Amino acid sequence: MKKIALIAASIAILASPVLAEDAKTTGSAPAEAKFSTVSKDEMFSSKLKGLNIYNQKDESVGEITDIAMKGSQVEALILSVGGFLGMGEHYVAVSPSSVKITHDAKNDKWLASMNTTKEALKAAPEFKYPK
Repeated sequence: MKKIALIAASIAILASPVLAEDAKTTGSAPAEAKFSTVSKDEMFSSKLKGLNIYNQKDESVGEITDIAMKGSQVEALILSVGGFLGMGEHYVAVSPSSVKITHDAKNDKWLASMNTTKEALKAAPEFKYPK
């Protein structure tokens, strides 16, 4: 019995540096977190998603359903176009610079507009989410 206890203790002592080695972390984290202030008139993604986009004729041409990011930059706005009640709709990716977003302070709501037509967006290349 003493032999078994001695073997178990020896294994535990020999294994402890290996286990300690596995517990180390790698990589580096910034020494300090950087904080920012956010003014009340800034746009939040939660307000952007679901926002209808209107054209110059005040016709609804699509809805912002997602935002595509690359690094810290917005690469595209994903719009849902066409369809009715989820049937027949498809997605297109548009440059953020092609959508003008403003805040209507009087009605306290966000507005999105784009110089296009429903037909042009329906004819645009379809965006498919990567798998």
